[in-house]
Amino acid sequence: MNRKSFSVATFNLYNLNLPGVPMYRDTEGWDADQYERKVAWSARMLREVQPDVLGVQELWHADALAAVVEQAGLSEEYEVLADPATGGKIVCAAVLRKGLLVPGSARWISTFPDALRLESAGEDPQTPVVDVRIPGFSRPVLRFELRLREDQPATVVYVCHFKSKAPTQIGREPWYKADRERYKAHTTALGAALSTIRRTAEAAALRVLLTEEMKGTVTPVMVLGDLNDGGGSNTLNVLTGQPRYLVGGSRGGGDTALYSAQTLQQYRDTLDVYYTHVFQDMRESLDHVLVSEQFYDHSYRRLWMFDGMAIYNDHLNIDDHKERGTGDHGVVLVHFRHDPA
Repeated sequence: MNRKSFSVATFNLYNLNLPGVPMYRDTEGWDADQYERKVAWSARMLREVQPDVLGVQELWHADALAAVVEQAGLSEEYEVLADPATGGKIVCAAVLRKGLLVPGSARWISTFPDALRLESAGEDPQTPVVDVRIPGFSRPVLRFELRLREDQPATVVYVCHFKSKAPTQIGREPWYKADRERYKAHTTALGAALSTIRRTAEAAALRVLLTEEMKGTVTPVMVLGDLNDGGGSNTLNVLTGQPRYLVGGSRGGGDTALYSAQTLQQYRDTLDVYYTHVFQDMRESLDHVLVSEQFYDHSYRRLWMFDGMAIYNDHLNIDDHKERGTGDHGVVLVHFRHDPA
């Protein structure tokens, strides 16, 4: 169990469900052919990437993910964590090599922690009151633990999927229906604001959980997920704690900080060409691998050295993901090797 290297990846499955099962307002869901193409393409991607730990988003049914692993020919090597995925709701899940999971450590977190309170009377007389009341995550966060080596603490992994940047649909709200003429011209702006508020609240809630996990400890932590925002966004700033990235021979590290694998890779490259999602010809990096100081090269507490990142995104040039079976997000793969500071 004393591994010298390991890899992690994050993969949005683009609504992977069994055929004929309703999704959202689509009462028919995928037909048999569409489902077969989705499983076949996802299996090819898994077979090509083959990380030790894969965090997945937009999974509806555990049996569909098991079919992907089986078609990839990897059922003997991997196990699936997807207990709540029974077809009726979207779940974050994971696929990982057998023997890595700490038994009994997997759980799904739906409710925001009690320490999250987004309420303020304002910093000065000109600042209006803020009172945001959101009780939980749109997509439950998966938390589990890995035993990578016997000579170090278990690594805690969170798999998450935050609210998208697509405007929240407000047309069915009672207040909207009661005064449609007042609100209809502002539907997009109001919906986008609501999505941003929800996504920010989710980032803050996970940040609270992370701080409680990391502060004053040496616990290695990773976050894998579709955060639906870029590396410089407020969503990522809230979640990571905005750590300072050191250069040269400098040493440091933050007890509760998270470091972006994308930024670590950019320090090695001369050109920024990263994107994991394309919408209306806009290329963005929405899918992230974030790591604690135990995986940061310049940290005094480093256990693992960053060993490179790859993004599999050629399929994003295909417009019709539904008919082709492809996903609408890139797959992010990150490698590490054991090299304590």
